[in-house]
Amino acid sequence: MLGRIKNLGYNCIQLMAIMEHAYYASFGYQVTSFFAASSRFGTPDDLRELVDTAHSMGLVVLLDVVHSHASSNTADGLNHFDGTDSCFFHSHSRGTHSLWDSRLFNYSSWEVLRFLLSNLRWWVEEYYFDGFRFDGVTSMLYHHHGINIGFSGDYSEYFGLHVDEESLAYLCLSNHMLHSFYPDFISIAEDVSGMPTLCRPVMEGGIGFDYRLAMAIPDKWIQVSRQCPTLALGGVMGSHVGLPICHCLWFQGYSAPPVYGHHTVSCPE
Repeated sequence: MLGRIKNLGYNCIQLMAIMEHAYYASFGYQVTSFFAASSRFGTPDDLRELVDTAHSMGLVVLLDVVHSHASSNTADGLNHFDGTDSCFFHSHSRGTHSLWDSRLFNYSSWEVLRFLLSNLRWWVEEYYFDGFRFDGVTSMLYHHHGINIGFSGDYSEYFGLHVDEESLAYLCLSNHMLHSFYPDFISIAEDVSGMPTLCRPVMEGGIGFDYRLAMAIPDKWIQVSRQCPTLALGGVMGSHVGLPICHCLWFQGYSAPPVYGHHTVSCPE
């Protein structure tokens, strides 16, 4: 597989669902053991060999890091680790994600910060990953977790009491630590909100990420492909039929609504 990836001209791969998780249908996003590589795919040494082989081909290897939430399992996860619901997480409703049925970390706790930051360093120093793609950053940044919220780009949506300052501080701290210890490290935020300064250095008042993965664009593509299969197929096959969607996503202009807003794409006759 790595040889095929290299021959296709790619220079980077992202490994998902690596952290151990009990619920397979979660695609690895309901982590139970943060310091364990999933046994589904082999041994820890197998993972090291995979990363080493990718590096020998000149491929950058990124790890999908899930620090936005954790499995609600009590038998094999962190939930109720000390018999309470507030050992690693916020108690009561603030500590539970209503859509994901998972637990939300209390980033104001020194113990939680030590746990998560050491987890980041462990994956780098044990397996030599070149970067992390932080999952669920939008959920972390806001108390509403982005649920039923549309982001238009107005600054009032990004600055106010609805911003989770504890989560934001953790992201700044993690990026500062990673770039301080590993100057060439790559950090990517999965964010659909468009939070300003997300990819500016911490020293400039930013959150410190190097890149933003705008999940709204592939989500829009999925929506369009369902509504208009001919249009989507044209884009895949390289036909001129696919040009309208490219025009829609790219040339909508400075003042137009973002693609993750209420944007309508008409299917050609």
